[in-house]
Amino acid sequence: MTRKLSDLTQEELWQLFPIFLTEPKPQWAAIYAAAEARFKEVLAAYVPFRISHVGSTAIPGIWAKNIVDVMIELAPGTDMEAVAQEIEAQGFTRKYTEEGRIFLHLGYTEQGFADEVIHLHLRYRGDNDELYFRDYLLDHPECAREYEALKMRLWKQYAHNRDAYTEGKTAFIRRQTEAAKAAYGARYV
Repeated sequence: MTRKLSDLTQEELWQLFPIFLTEPKPQWAAIYAAAEARFKEVLAAYVPFRISHVGSTAIPGIWAKNIVDVMIELAPGTDMEAVAQEIEAQGFTRKYTEEGRIFLHLGYTEQGFADEVIHLHLRYRGDNDELYFRDYLLDHPECAREYEALKMRLWKQYAHNRDAYTEGKTAFIRRQTEAAKAAYGARYV
């Protein structure tokens, strides 16, 4: 009998869902576009402030996890919990909730990753460092290649430790995000 994902330990989840990078796939843009259209329809009553493709799959030409990251920024005062419940009704699973942020995902099954995996970052307007980081990598291909090389090294070292993989990228991401904010100013306020 297959155990439910909620019954697995962190280590068992990391074995079932390892870090795995793949060459760029043209379908990432289509998966994002379909998700964006779906969210616009489902969340029409909430009028999301902005829906964006973030993460490495938003950077053409670099290797990435086969996971499309979507960020939805809500206008201040919007009931984030109600929005999250609408998204959960679409089959997404909530991973965590913290002050002003909810993270949900789709495509994790008892057998491993589905063909399409989406991470959804629900935020309020202005909590959007990912947009600055994305744009900086798009505008600075040498930084995108450096980021790709870092991820490739971390993948080999931490394929079954998502926390260590993520932590290994943090300093680089912070540096580039700060450079982006200095360069782009209030682009995403």
